[in-house]
Amino acid sequence: MRALGFDVRKEEVLRILQDLDKDEAGTIDFSEFKGVMAVKISERDPLDEIRKAFRLFDEDQTGFISLKNMRRIAKELGEHMTDEELQAMIDEFDRDQDGMISESEFCAIMLPDDDLNL
Repeated sequence: MRALGFDVRKEEVLRILQDLDKDEAGTIDFSEFKGVMAVKISERDPLDEIRKAFRLFDEDQTGFISLKNMRRIAKELGEHMTDEELQAMIDEFDRDQDGMISESEFCAIMLPDDDLNL
């Protein structure tokens, strides 16, 4: 579950196993696992997930995605982009024109307008 991005404690995993492991073999089958994961996924808050993604981009924890962050991301993805191209990507969504993307600007990119509750 952790490998799929879920922050679960050992106690929760043991509870799930106990609830689903009717034959007490200490295992659950793939179908049962898919059922648990479907519920977990439906419980996720899209805005929270987007904020987590923002923090991955904002590696230096400034509260903004800067040109420096964009360079790193492009490099990690194997993309060969010029600073001008990366800055153009920032400028496209930089509503306050400070040269960086804030968390609220990032959320606005990722969510439809009717889902924004910032």
